[in-house]
Amino acid sequence: MTDPYINSEPKVQKDSIKLLENLGYTFISEDENKSKRNNLKDVILKDILKEQLNKLNSYNYKGKTYKFSEKSIENAIDDLDVPLTEGLIKSNEHVYDQLILGNSYEETLDDCSKRSFSMKYIDFDNPENNVFHVTEEYSVQKQNLNQIEKNKRPDLILFVNGIPLGIIELKRSSVSVEEGISQIINYQNKELIPHLFRYIQIAVAGNPREVYYATTGTEKKFWSVWKEDLSNELLNSIVKNRIPTKLDKDIYSLFNKARFLEIVKEYTIFDANIKKIARYQQYFAIKETLKSIDNFDANGIRSGGLIWHTQGSGKSLTMVMLTRALKRKINNSKIIVVTDRVDLDKQIKETFFHARLEVLRATTGQNLVKLLKENKDAVITTVINKFESAMRNDIINDSSNVFVLVDESHRTQYGTFHAKMKKTFPHACYIGFTGTPLMKKEKNSFSKFGHMIHKYTMDQAVADKAVVPLLYEGREVPQEIIDKVWLDKKFELISRDLSDEQKEDLKKKWAIFQKVASSERRLEVIAIDINEHFKKNLSGTGFNAMLATNSKFEAVRYHKIFENYGDITTAFVISPPDLKEGVEELDDENKKLVQNEWGKIIKNYVSEEDYEDRIKSQFKAGEIDLLIVVDKLLTGFDSPRTTTLYVDKELKDHRLLQAIARVNRLYDEKDCGFIIDYRGLLGKLDKALTSYTSLANFDEEDLGTTMINTEQEIHLFKTYYSHLIDLFKPVKNKTDREEYEVFLANDNLRKEFYKYLKHYAKHLGYALSSEQIYDLVDDLKKYKNALKFYVELRKNVSLRYYERIDFGKYEEHMQKLLDTYIGASDVEHLTELVNIFDVENFNREIVRVEGGRAKADLIKSAVEKHIKHSFDENPVYYQSLSERIKEVLEKYHEKRISDEEYLKSMQDVLKDVQSKNMDLKTYPKLISESPDAKVIFDNIYEYFADYTGNGFEDDLAEISMKFDSEIKKNLKVNWVESQDVHNSIKQGIEDLLWDLEDEKEISVDNEKIIERIMTMAISRYG
Repeated sequence: MTDPYINSEPKVQKDSIKLLENLGYTFISEDENKSKRNNLKDVILKDILKEQLNKLNSYNYKGKTYKFSEKSIENAIDDLDVPLTEGLIKSNEHVYDQLILGNSYEETLDDCSKRSFSMKYIDFDNPENNVFHVTEEYSVQKQNLNQIEKNKRPDLILFVNGIPLGIIELKRSSVSVEEGISQIINYQNKELIPHLFRYIQIAVAGNPREVYYATTGTEKKFWSVWKEDLSNELLNSIVKNRIPTKLDKDIYSLFNKARFLEIVKEYTIFDANIKKIARYQQYFAIKETLKSIDNFDANGIRSGGLIWHTQGSGKSLTMVMLTRALKRKINNSKIIVVTDRVDLDKQIKETFFHARLEVLRATTGQNLVKLLKENKDAVITTVINKFESAMRNDIINDSSNVFVLVDESHRTQYGTFHAKMKKTFPHACYIGFTGTPLMKKEKNSFSKFGHMIHKYTMDQAVADKAVVPLLYEGREVPQEIIDKVWLDKKFELISRDLSDEQKEDLKKKWAIFQKVASSERRLEVIAIDINEHFKKNLSGTGFNAMLATNSKFEAVRYHKIFENYGDITTAFVISPPDLKEGVEELDDENKKLVQNEWGKIIKNYVSEEDYEDRIKSQFKAGEIDLLIVVDKLLTGFDSPRTTTLYVDKELKDHRLLQAIARVNRLYDEKDCGFIIDYRGLLGKLDKALTSYTSLANFDEEDLGTTMINTEQEIHLFKTYYSHLIDLFKPVKNKTDREEYEVFLANDNLRKEFYKYLKHYAKHLGYALSSEQIYDLVDDLKKYKNALKFYVELRKNVSLRYYERIDFGKYEEHMQKLLDTYIGASDVEHLTELVNIFDVENFNREIVRVEGGRAKADLIKSAVEKHIKHSFDENPVYYQSLSERIKEVLEKYHEKRISDEEYLKSMQDVLKDVQSKNMDLKTYPKLISESPDAKVIFDNIYEYFADYTGNGFEDDLAEISMKFDSEIKKNLKVNWVESQDVHNSIKQGIEDLLWDLEDEKEISVDNEKIIERIMTMAISRYG
């Protein structure tokens, strides 16, 4: 068998097509996919769709079966052409509704009456009744034609009944899948080919080793992996004569006919104008649940159980998809969703509503009883205390089609839930959801509800990049601060890396702290530490943080301390003073402070709920730096930009696991979440998690690596430092920056350099933000200076080699790192490359570069990029230009010319390019004033090489003029996308070549000449 990892992109593409053919897809060639469309803006293969609509649809009237009229079929096709005026996701949603539900069309009947009948586009129940096609290099006309490139050409498009529902972008093993993801996301830009993505349901980017999938509109960070065990027997039946790759497995898993249609119909939802597709754990959890409920015990009760999916992995979406699947599978089913908190109940109700499921929220026990007795199809949501109130009634419903979905079902308040539920719903099926593992004592008690249906742990979610890993740092502050040595050391730790001015500011805060009552000193020390940590590491990055405190008084006190400092914006969310939350206040003064501060704030809002909602919205938007909480918002609250949780609160068991998960959500350029613990809940995290009291009630295997000690992460920056040192080993003079820049002339070496630098800066930043760094690393100055040097080197080489390497939002974080800890020059703010035809500004770029060789390298790199971009416009000219540059480089590397001569030669090349004079010789008079004809003359010259002689060039000039005229007479708006125009030009060129053979007895390779002319015409005349 051949090695699947020795490959090129064409081979990967060919193998993927063959696999899809083995799955029952019919291949359509690139030429065929063009001929099957009127123009390249069309993306549906209408003839195939028309045929399938006729095949799949009919209607019955008075005992007879009829086929739909031609008009109805045409209308059905036209109705899929949804405009993009409401945005891509809305148009995709409108198309999706039609694909799933079909449309109704009016027919004129034999008795001259008119009635409407339903027509479907896809037979989801019988996959084999549909036709599946795959095509490659699917050229689609861009929305914005005011660009040189008129089309985009995805690698593979998968059609169901002629409708493009799948897209695959392929790369060879050595190329990052991220490139494919970025391409697919870029295609959806309003100026490119969003009209194709009105129909796309599953998008895949992959190489033989790595594959990610998504749907239309999915942000890069939410692209997911698919994992599934497939038998060798199955794989060998669909992959012939080579070893199956990860790409093969995932193409089978996502695009075998039945699964493809199943995912589209059952595992895709729209949630508040965001399209979402199930992750693999959601898919298999729902499949297992649907299988489980088909089993009944002796009393006719369906088999339920527990779904444990770690927090942040999409548990709410799983509940929505399962609910929809249950309603579709079980007629007259009644579904009740139970939570333990009003805010969670509200959140889940909104999630169901956005997913377009009819949902009713029971606000009282009486209201719940009423809803349960009504014969409505809606999903009912409620909180546990309302449910228990309702269950004091006698039997409400004894159907086995009642399903009770309970969120966080392990909690103690559910202890008596099962018995009461059995009384009110004797045959109901219980399905529990949890985001944290069961404690040891819960495992036995839970068995009465059923088995473990499916689990997806924190370790799995981190490995799949569904959540970010969590880094833990213990900074325990004693309850009573009387140790002066400890205080002095703490001051030194906090003040490290501060400028003299910043240290003076800190000393003022420290002086205030030393005057406060000893009982509040601890809060002041922690507040100063948080304040400085936030300023150093989070201010200006777009990230924010939460602080978990032990009581409402502490929350308010922290808020006032931060207000006095005036460095960061804070807010607190607590329960009203008369409600219990956290540690109860015994001190009257403390109670009075809480009441006063609460009163000041709440008077500016309509209600407590209004205040909480607005604070949450502001925090999620990044308008609040630090949100201070007691119990509220430590569970069920998602704020993806929140990257740090400061803990000054006693937490254990589920509460601890739920709290730390506030910072594990995905966000742009967020690589991990940070837990900074001032309570010593997990000490130094240098032992097994279950050896700490806070997590002792769990099994170690269930916790996995829930958190990572920051010390482990710290050492990673040393690893990337070593990679950088190794990369530059061939540089002999380590003090010569020019030698470094010359060494990085190689594209691949620059890519390695950029990659290592990004990781080095990131992990050094993590290290410098930790107190532990000063105990672990002796020579920090060396590492800081290295970062400063490499950042400057990056700026210089990106300019010298005419490229912009964008680190994304990490540019801001790198600048923050330099400002805070290094004191280096600014990170280069990346802008668009200056066009070489913008002579004045490009000359300014040249002036910015120091040294003759560096200036010459910049010109060379810029011209080479122009050649690559424009090559098809005039291949012979640009090939000669490439050879000219190559010749100069050879002379320079062989030291036959100096730096000055190298620069002069490159400046001459640049002037020739900027002049736009592409003449390669003296041309016959006939074409001397026609630039287009001269380009044609140069590019067909080689095909007539056998006929050189007297008058040859005049004959060639004449045919070049005729070719030019033939092209221009066919030009019209959007001609590049019109296959009819292409065919007309090709036919005209071929006729002229036949005439030439008849008149001059010149016989040439017509096919190659036509291909060359068409390539040039599209680029030059398009």
